[in-house]
Amino acid sequence: MLCEVYDVSRFGYAAWKSRGPSKHAERDSELKNDIERLFGEVDGIYGSPKIHSLLRQEGTVVGKNRVARLMQEENLKARCSRIYKNNTHMDRFYASIGNEIHELEATGPDQIWVGDVTYLRVNKEWRYLAMIMDKFSRKIVGWSLSTKRNVNLSITAFKHAATNRLLQSGLYFHSDRGSEYVAHKYQKWLKKNGVIQSMNRQGTMNDNAEMESFFHQFKAERLHGNSYTTEKELRSVIIEYVGFYNQKRIHSSLGYLTPNDYEVIMG
Repeated sequence: MLCEVYDVSRFGYAAWKSRGPSKHAERDSELKNDIERLFGEVDGIYGSPKIHSLLRQEGTVVGKNRVARLMQEENLKARCSRIYKNNTHMDRFYASIGNEIHELEATGPDQIWVGDVTYLRVNKEWRYLAMIMDKFSRKIVGWSLSTKRNVNLSITAFKHAATNRLLQSGLYFHSDRGSEYVAHKYQKWLKKNGVIQSMNRQGTMNDNAEMESFFHQFKAERLHGNSYTTEKELRSVIIEYVGFYNQKRIHSSLGYLTPNDYEVIMG
């Protein structure tokens, strides 16, 4: 009946169906996988021009317009531009929070915590993972997963860490300049608990290198090549990996000890 409605012969329809996806469509699917991987690796801060450049660096020959179209189809939008507003009030606000740990060295646990947020994919939808690490031992002490990247995500991660660790006045907490960390509600919560806030210096990308390294390892060791259709599956992977990372994964920067062992021996 549909063939008659659209004036298509049954033979033509059967031939089209047997052909399957075109080579162009198959190539689009392959490119989308590569684009999503690169977009996730940079935590969603790159738009299509930079993603196109990364693809070219990997040896992938593709046009800029095609990359832009595929990112639009997958709703992959760079997130960095909306965080910084070009006005005197905001410039003063960001300048008031400096990198307080730049010249500090953690000599024991619960002196300096660092945190960050990354993007994860669940059945073509984004989830946001906030992690908190003790800089002394590289141990993950708290985390939170949500469908929204906002102040509640960061506060929940910090509260989780506070239930696992000794939250003492004078603790430093360092992060990037994401909007979830500069929100008044978040700053107020830190101040109430005696936590000193520290943030990346403007234009300095390696001020939070420990968290960036963790996310890179997590994605490489658990996410790349795998897909998760439910949030429950993703949460299980996060729980398993945090346990593995803290208890079994050795680190060259810790003298080839695990974070747990390093705290026992050196803390």
